[in-house]
Amino acid sequence: MTREGVAAGSTRAIAAELGVAQATVHYTFGTKEDLYQAVMDRITTDLIARVEQAAPEGAGFEETVAALTGALWRTLSEPATNHQLLIELTMFALRTPRLSEARQAHYRRMTEVTAQLVTETAVRTGHELAQPAETVARFVLSGFDGLTMQRLCLPDEAAERVGLRALVSATVALAGGRLNLVDVPVD
Repeated sequence: MTREGVAAGSTRAIAAELGVAQATVHYTFGTKEDLYQAVMDRITTDLIARVEQAAPEGAGFEETVAALTGALWRTLSEPATNHQLLIELTMFALRTPRLSEARQAHYRRMTEVTAQLVTETAVRTGHELAQPAETVARFVLSGFDGLTMQRLCLPDEAAERVGLRALVSATVALAGGRLNLVDVPVD
């Protein structure tokens, strides 16, 4: 699936790649949706580990947020992390009701871990959070998702660097209560 995309991830193709009987893949994972969920879980775990390892010791709040965001961004260009496959699976899961839980579990986990990292960084640096850590986490992750789609669909390295810097700056400002929140009529 990493080489050829989600559509190529049939149990037959996976069995052939592994050199096992197709029944073994079904026995191990159950349905195709269960297999996709297992892949999403594994990639999510790998991404979290990569980001957690990037937390610099002794750095301030802003520097830590920048380092963590940079570590996550670098995973987009490293095939070993399968970040693009995770995005494809997430999009596929939007249209597959049986994968709804997998999609939600991925985002829930990413949000929880990011909120935990924000909280730990704030405590370590003495940075008082003006917004709940989960709000800050959801903000930075949603901005990251948007930048990721831009990179995949319309790459522009200079614009991406500015976007990342703006995302980190806005995240730090939101966390510190220095971001002027404007009312947006959505109702």
